[in-house]
Amino acid sequence: MSKQKKMPEFKTEEEEREFWETHDSSDYVDWSQAEPASFPKLKPSTKTISLRLPEALLDRIKIEANKRDMPYQSLIKAWLADDVNDSRRTG
Repeated sequence: MSKQKKMPEFKTEEEEREFWETHDSSDYVDWSQAEPASFPKLKPSTKTISLRLPEALLDRIKIEANKRDMPYQSLIKAWLADDVNDSRRTG
């Protein structure tokens, strides 16, 4: 294998991003020495959204969440995730 190039120093994240968009990392990193990494405490990024629901529907969701002893927002997220996963499997 050829000698690895010296890793450049970047002043900003944007500068680094632009660099890697036009360069091959194998010129700078010996990937044969890489080891698998695990990040068990890493949480996925989230984004806050506003969702308008009919009051009667929200009341029913809150009742269901109360029966399960969980926040209604968590129940909505779980239901949405299940529905999307089901759609992807059957679609």
